[in-house]
Amino acid sequence: MDKQVENAIAASLKQFNGDASTEFKNIITGVFEGDNDFMSKVEALDNAFDDAPQFDPLREVFFDLLMVNFFAEDVDKLEEDYLESKEWEEIEEETIDRGSELLNVLLYIRECKDEDIKPELEDFLKEFLLVDEDEFQDEYRIYEDIIAHQILMESNYSEIGRVAKNLDDSSEIKDFFYPIMGFFYQNNPSEEDMSEYLKHSEDPEFDGAVYKLVVGFNQ
Repeated sequence: MDKQVENAIAASLKQFNGDASTEFKNIITGVFEGDNDFMSKVEALDNAFDDAPQFDPLREVFFDLLMVNFFAEDVDKLEEDYLESKEWEEIEEETIDRGSELLNVLLYIRECKDEDIKPELEDFLKEFLLVDEDEFQDEYRIYEDIIAHQILMESNYSEIGRVAKNLDDSSEIKDFFYPIMGFFYQNNPSEEDMSEYLKHSEDPEFDGAVYKLVVGFNQ
């Protein structure tokens, strides 16, 4: 398994359910490390969450991690042009409604690691998502609330949380606004930072697990 993905899984599950998550983490690790094809791993991942419904809020972000792990570990074992193949095109079509907006953040962090730079919100929006360019207006629409509130990087968790709570329910990024903005505000939170972050969350269990997932992935 990719080391960044391994770190993300461990950090997220520990934050979500403490030591009680150990058995589930072992099951998920087995799914990610298996030699099965991608769709078989997706099925195994879903079975794991079906069997442990208390972890279900994390299903789609773990799908994002499965995708990242596939790109990092599994693609190299396949044909050179696999990602241009008809088979992969069919997989993309079949999984088009899976995963979350967090995937772009994870791919951006991966790029930052490769280039040895610190993840920053403005860089993510303008240089990775290219939201200022006309042909990337779908990304602009999805991340519009984050684009509109970049000034929050100069504030604190309290203000970020206040804005998150007041986002319209129609916002495409509403569920991930607080952890994404929290990460770009503080890439490496201390225990005190985490306590402050959780205090201003409407859903501390989910927001905490997603935040620690991204932080773990960035280690």
